[in-house]
Amino acid sequence: MSNPKYIFCTGGVVSSVGKGVTAAAIGRILKARGLKVAVQKLDPYLNIDPGTMSPYQHGEVFVTADGAETDLDLGHYERFIDENLNRTCNATAGQVYSYVIDQERKGDYLGGTIQVIPHITNEIKRRIRMVSLTGDPDVVLVEVGGTVGDIEGQPFFEAIRQMRQTLPREDTCYIHVTFLPHIGATNELKTKPTQHSVRDLRSVGIQPHVIIARTDFPVPKDVCQKIALFCDVEESAVIPLVTTDLLYDVPLALEDAGLGEYIIKRLDLTARAHAPKLDEWRAMIKRMRSPKHTVKIGIVGKYVELHDAYMSVKEAIFHAASNLEAKLELHWIHSSELEKDRGWDQLAQLDGIVVPGGFGQRGIEGKILAARYAREQQLPYLGLCLGMQTMCIEFARNVIGIEDANSSEFESSSEHNVIDLMLEQKTVKELGGTMRLGSYPCQLSPGSKVAAAYGQAAVMERHRHRFEFNNDYREQFESAGMLFSGLSPNGGLVEIAEVANHPYMVGSQFHPEFASRPNNPHPLFTGLVRAALTRQRNKSVVSTGQEG
Repeated sequence: MSNPKYIFCTGGVVSSVGKGVTAAAIGRILKARGLKVAVQKLDPYLNIDPGTMSPYQHGEVFVTADGAETDLDLGHYERFIDENLNRTCNATAGQVYSYVIDQERKGDYLGGTIQVIPHITNEIKRRIRMVSLTGDPDVVLVEVGGTVGDIEGQPFFEAIRQMRQTLPREDTCYIHVTFLPHIGATNELKTKPTQHSVRDLRSVGIQPHVIIARTDFPVPKDVCQKIALFCDVEESAVIPLVTTDLLYDVPLALEDAGLGEYIIKRLDLTARAHAPKLDEWRAMIKRMRSPKHTVKIGIVGKYVELHDAYMSVKEAIFHAASNLEAKLELHWIHSSELEKDRGWDQLAQLDGIVVPGGFGQRGIEGKILAARYAREQQLPYLGLCLGMQTMCIEFARNVIGIEDANSSEFESSSEHNVIDLMLEQKTVKELGGTMRLGSYPCQLSPGSKVAAAYGQAAVMERHRHRFEFNNDYREQFESAGMLFSGLSPNGGLVEIAEVANHPYMVGSQFHPEFASRPNNPHPLFTGLVRAALTRQRNKSVVSTGQEG
């Protein structure tokens, strides 16, 4: 195993500046040089993980193949570097403090006084090093959540400062992502907040090697020179990054600005790296920017006010659409609005819908109404986790005739809970990390729509749920026209359901969105968009025939 190099990405001025996407894009340009890359997110919040956090607080919970509930930035990392990450790739302050206190209670510190330095910082460093133990990466990219100056982030900044002390100087690179505000009255980009942010970073002992200046406006050369002068970095290491309408363009922007070459030289990776091979990525961007069709897809969800709650879902739909040379027109529909008889005009304009996952009773009847509309109107439908379950409840009520069909998650007293708590979940009391999590195998039924979409007989997919289809009703569903086209290897768990007499009405108990990549869309999303385009063409033909 070769010793990996470490790149530490920090943020300043404001949060939500695009640090996660920037780190992911750096991973892409390094991988394009033949380097093996791993990426880690350090989150300074005290939660153990985001699994119990509200989507409105934190956005999407991204699930890794090994079952960790992690920050949504790990989704960006996986999509950009096209690698499956693991639970070591997200570490929170909650995990760090919990572990250290646990060790203290066991007596592992032999009666010593437990302090932030060295005990907390040592544990943070241990977790950073753990990332390199799997996959033998050449480079480990570490993003520190939050912004420099945050109280909760101080132990993390101290830990990454100490990493420089214990490693050869050519093994570490510090990249600081800042924001350049624009003053409209004078039409100026201001560098002072960046200067102050770097000053704060220096105050904790870290001098950045690279400054990535995020902005909504083009950056003149003299602004880069000013940042280099006052922040004491090379002018070639000041990288302007202008806001783009396409996330996947960011690696090319960084590469064209010379960041890739700078990092290779800084980390002495010339012998390990070859010239960047980004031709396929550039071709992908060209295809994304030159669609031949437009497709209208709706997301019918409970948390649509915050689009980040469905980050992987919207990206997976975009991947499928762009791969089929279609421009995605995404519509956000709140399921609660459908219950109030609002939003139906918007639904009627769509070529297909996705009903994503969620928890709790709010908005459930709206999701069931959306499933009924899709089934009766032959509208392509993809249900994810809860979206599969509401599809099954709707089918039971309106096709089989079980009027009080429900899920025990919402109506435990119902006589006909076609969705019920998984057997192993019935004794579980704690919420965090106790669901069915991570990748599980699924056997596909030959001749089914999903088998045709995947083009294979068995798949591995990521789960995050407590409830499942109740097998007591399987025979009734099948007799009424529901095909259970994906099952666990022993046949005991329903993984995929599809309506037989429908162009594309598919529900998956798992979350396929987590496995979608811009250069390799997930088959279930491709199937949805393809069916949506077919419906659109058929409607156009009928309309043209009527007009003629």
